[in-house]
Amino acid sequence: MTELSIEKSTTVRTQLPPVPPLVRSAVGALDRVAPELVARGALRLWCTPARAKHPSAIPGGTAFRTGPIAGQVWGDGPTVYLVHGWGGHRGQLRSLVEPLVAAGLRVVAYDAPSHGDSGPGALGRRRTTLPEMMSALGTVIEAHGPARAVVGHSMGAAASALAVLDGTPTERLVLVTPLADPSTYTVGFAHTLGFSERTRHRFVVRMEKLAGRRLAELDIPVRAANAGRTLPATLVLSDRADKEADHADGTRIARAWPGAELVVSDGLGHRRILRDDETIKRIVAHVTG
Repeated sequence: MTELSIEKSTTVRTQLPPVPPLVRSAVGALDRVAPELVARGALRLWCTPARAKHPSAIPGGTAFRTGPIAGQVWGDGPTVYLVHGWGGHRGQLRSLVEPLVAAGLRVVAYDAPSHGDSGPGALGRRRTTLPEMMSALGTVIEAHGPARAVVGHSMGAAASALAVLDGTPTERLVLVTPLADPSTYTVGFAHTLGFSERTRHRFVVRMEKLAGRRLAELDIPVRAANAGRTLPATLVLSDRADKEADHADGTRIARAWPGAELVVSDGLGHRRILRDDETIKRIVAHVTG
């Protein structure tokens, strides 16, 4: 079988905040004499989510803990799982809880390892990986029952899509401002910190060793286009004003994912889209079929 190739985005993005010029200069100087040291430090930073500024708990619901994973459950009926993004927490998806419960659904929201109220991941306190976020979704579904739908945001959307492509079952999937391919973000990451392409390659090799899989296996559009099986009905939502994820990632995923519906908004950005009434209505409509 010949694999389909998918055009990659050329937009350089990173989820790092701006780095002071002096820091970039220092990294660049160290990069010239100790590229392995820079690659090792870059990987550690890559695997360290920023701390959320607000509490993760959402009012109401029943709290649970599944291993190190903390979360809450609301309502009765078919179950919808809410998956937050990198450096986020379940509270960022609170606007979805009441409308989904009102639609006759049971809602499960949780914090990924090393996020929010959850305990540390395999790498220790405050560190985790995309594959670990993928695994966490499967763990929570196994503990709380079959998924009517999974709604993921940002890196949580990527983790959700990849978990589904790896075989985690769900009837429906919603991807809000998803990231399509982590390899494209390593380019922006290297540029922001100021290290060379040579060191970025070393950084990627280390990342693949840690993940136990090639980065190419985490390219959602390519994986979806070559899935060779029926995938869940999927709604992809992105916004042209998104400054954290490339909004073209949503388009790439939707084009490659068989039967996916794409909705592109303008002016909502990366997080406000989660509180937008029209977005919430679309999500509820898709989940309820």
